[in-house]
Amino acid sequence: MDLRKLKTLIDLVSDSNVSELEITEAEGTVRIVKSAPAPVAMVTQMAAPMSMAAPVAAAPAPVAAPVVEAVPTGHTVNSPMVGTFYRSSSPGAKSFAEVGQQVKEGETICIIEAMKILNEIEADKAGTITKILAENGQAVEYGAPLFIIE
Repeated sequence: MDLRKLKTLIDLVSDSNVSELEITEAEGTVRIVKSAPAPVAMVTQMAAPMSMAAPVAAAPAPVAAPVVEAVPTGHTVNSPMVGTFYRSSSPGAKSFAEVGQQVKEGETICIIEAMKILNEIEADKAGTITKILAENGQAVEYGAPLFIIE
């Protein structure tokens, strides 16, 4: 995402009543969260030794900036439907996919239960699972990110 566009989004969130904004584009996802102002410790760096004759005025405290979370890079496997995300076929069974596991295109990586039907979700790209973005038993929406594959 273009840095000017990101700066504009941050300014819009900080100047509005919106507390959280998430934008998904082809390059990735950006999530901006406005947090309550927190006390900020000021650290100053001196270029030369100070004279004891002139006191230095303290700088005004900066306004808390919105927090921008880093989004992992790589290919995102998204939910093709609304339902409940499961990492394994039954509660005690081994998970289909783990972080660090190599997967092949077409290999089952999770199940989404929708209307009492268990739908196997397959990897749409070969690679290594670097992040699992959904929790076991969590309700997911259509298009929700489930896995990152690199």
